[in-house]
Amino acid sequence: MKTDLELALDCIINVYHQYAIKNPIDDYLNKDEFSALLKENAQPFLHNTVPPKTSIDDYISKLFIRADGNHNGRLKFTEFMTTLNRVFIDAHNRSHKHPAHPDAGHDHGHDHGHGP
Repeated sequence: MKTDLELALDCIINVYHQYAIKNPIDDYLNKDEFSALLKENAQPFLHNTVPPKTSIDDYISKLFIRADGNHNGRLKFTEFMTTLNRVFIDAHNRSHKHPAHPDAGHDHGHDHGHGP
């Protein structure tokens, strides 16, 4: 039986491929595919991670530009994962500023039990 994390990782790979094979059929995300992927699969998450006074479209555009390391107008999987990493970090940081539930805002170390 797969763990929750394994299922989440499988899901990320599957969603990436669903959008990367749209048009053109390749293993990359162009800006429109990237935007659609995030808007259709992560709208509430995006809403909670967009910086103040920034539209979702502007935020996605900035994420895309930052991720497109070789400036070819498309993201390979590793560039996509780098972007998700930034979004996860933003969401984690915001979770401490705006707790979703009473226990979410508690002060704690960030090793989450995995430290020495």
